[in-house]
Amino acid sequence: MKALTYSEFGGNDRFEITERDMPHIGPDTLVVRVVAAGLNPVDYKVREGYLQGLIDTHLPAVPGWDVAGVVEKTGLDTPEFQVGDEILAYARADLVSGGSVAEYMAVPVRTATRKPENLGFTEAAAIPLTGLTALQSIERSGVGEGATVLIHGAAGGVGSFGIQLARLRGARVIGTASERNHDYLRELGAAPVTYGDGLAERVRALAPEGVDVVLDFAGGGSLDSTAEVLREGGRVTSIADPRAASEFGGNYIWVRPNVAQLAELAQLAADGTLRVEVAETFPLDDAAAAYARLEEGHTRGKIVVTV
Repeated sequence: MKALTYSEFGGNDRFEITERDMPHIGPDTLVVRVVAAGLNPVDYKVREGYLQGLIDTHLPAVPGWDVAGVVEKTGLDTPEFQVGDEILAYARADLVSGGSVAEYMAVPVRTATRKPENLGFTEAAAIPLTGLTALQSIERSGVGEGATVLIHGAAGGVGSFGIQLARLRGARVIGTASERNHDYLRELGAAPVTYGDGLAERVRALAPEGVDVVLDFAGGGSLDSTAEVLREGGRVTSIADPRAASEFGGNYIWVRPNVAQLAELAQLAADGTLRVEVAETFPLDDAAAAYARLEEGHTRGKIVVTV
């Protein structure tokens, strides 16, 4: 089968399209014919070696944890699925080896759910990691009716879902983004503010008593203004800055596969309740270029490789 691979850690130039053996199937694993693979920044961070010690990588490796496709073969104990079923999955394993940017992928059954018929494969592949990250951050933070939530990185893949899911729970959302994305945030239901110097004053102008929850989906110095904008007793969750836990007593999270939550997100998207923003699609042969675009860091929504 054809796959995007890298044989040593480093930059985007390490990527190449190669021929690989078909994935091995375990007793609780599906072999899935990949139709679409969603790309995430963690993929190239693993390739660059930044996550060594946290996640083991077996080289040569294929990147990608987000997948939508068709079950080609079932393991001996996978009664939930049959050959021909259309699925999506956040197919993260404990070892980075055979990812989704390939013609076929071995998908642990515990990570997969059926794709609703009226949800396209491209949109389905854009949901898993970012959608689950947003949902788990919101649930861990106790976002509910009447809360005011500040989301950093609101125009990105996680932030776009975060706005909508917080709004569905009855929260008011303020989102940080560059000015060119302010109309997009308004479309999703958030009040936009520009990040950078003076952020605390801009947030306080919208929420004079402070915000109840800060969700950091951007990292960098996003949490620097937290003490100035967070209401007493407020909650902080970050996917990028451990200070959320060590300094603010909140949550520093790493998204987990969760089939029930993924099924919920897929159905919301199929119903049209959850907007899935796909920035651009690339064919498998141009997957390295797709990652180069993602690494530019200015993508709104998700980049998806179609196979």
